[in-house]
Amino acid sequence: MSILIFIIVLAILIFVHELGHFIFAKKTGMLVEEFAIGFPPRIFSKQKGETKYSIGIIPLGGYCKILGEDYDEDKNEDKNSLNYKRRFTNQSKINQAIVLVAGVAFNFLLAWLLFSVSFMSGMPVSASQFKDKVIQDPALVLLDVLPDSPAAKAGLEVGDTILSLVYEDEGIQDIKNIEIPVAFISSVGENEMELLYKRGEDVLLTKLTPQKDLLEVGSVAIGVSFDVIGIVELGIMEAIWEGLKMTGSLIKIITVSLALFIWGIFTGTSNLAQISGPVGIVSMVGSAFEFGFVYLMTFIALISINLGVINLIPIPALDGGRLLFLGIEAVKGSPIKPKVVNLLNFLGFVLLMLLMLIVTVSDVFKLF
Repeated sequence: MSILIFIIVLAILIFVHELGHFIFAKKTGMLVEEFAIGFPPRIFSKQKGETKYSIGIIPLGGYCKILGEDYDEDKNEDKNSLNYKRRFTNQSKINQAIVLVAGVAFNFLLAWLLFSVSFMSGMPVSASQFKDKVIQDPALVLLDVLPDSPAAKAGLEVGDTILSLVYEDEGIQDIKNIEIPVAFISSVGENEMELLYKRGEDVLLTKLTPQKDLLEVGSVAIGVSFDVIGIVELGIMEAIWEGLKMTGSLIKIITVSLALFIWGIFTGTSNLAQISGPVGIVSMVGSAFEFGFVYLMTFIALISINLGVINLIPIPALDGGRLLFLGIEAVKGSPIKPKVVNLLNFLGFVLLMLLMLIVTVSDVFKLF
């Protein structure tokens, strides 16, 4: 089931991205030869006007094929012909840039739409970020569990809901403020305590002992981060505004995180555990679906933003690489040789496939 949902989600993201290229290529007068979801061999193909619409049997990609985008100029083609003028490389640099950016822009617009619909339907949010809103069903939820910490050894996992904390017949429950459990754990010291939590439909009890100097020198902790999470439901206009704010915030966060990760590759500080490939995403999609449709929508929105940001990396074979070529051509005042562009795009594609392979292997190891 998770694999099927992943394929559907991937198809939606690819369709939206390529639709951006397609619409603006048409708007700027370029000749779109084919619009495809999935890679060949084709299982469906229909010619409508000048464009072929097709579905490929390999659901791991898609493309909007624009005449001349691969710098494959026909030397025998009449330069006065309409098709010659409609080639991607014969359009103005501004038009080329608009078409390249359109795919990423549509990914961001999809995220905005999904976040807005989620807010209208009832969005799980941090109560601390929406103090002026009515929060339904607030609960203390684990956001992170430190490896080898008391919490990890006790079996706690991300997503668990903490119901109560007990020490020597005294405790807290119905927690609505994160400062209360923090103070309680601190007061327990290095003594064993009981923790009642909910995972899915199961209510479980575990025992653990806070550890000194785990997070800060001189303090005790169980090795988790948590927040009070509840449901906020907004009206249409307010949901659209909050959806826009969340989209912009996540674009900034993901961009900075990706830049730091790339920098870490060169300094040797990056860790493959920080990223996930297809195998890891399949698992996450399944988990999001189990939590509910709103969770799935927000997860798709998050992946859509990631896809958009990644596509802007100035690596050949990505939209960012194509934009880089445009910038170079604008500065030097002449086109880059087609052989050079095609070679760089090929090398960029090989690099991406190699990275995908490494990340996939890493994902498989995480499963075990």
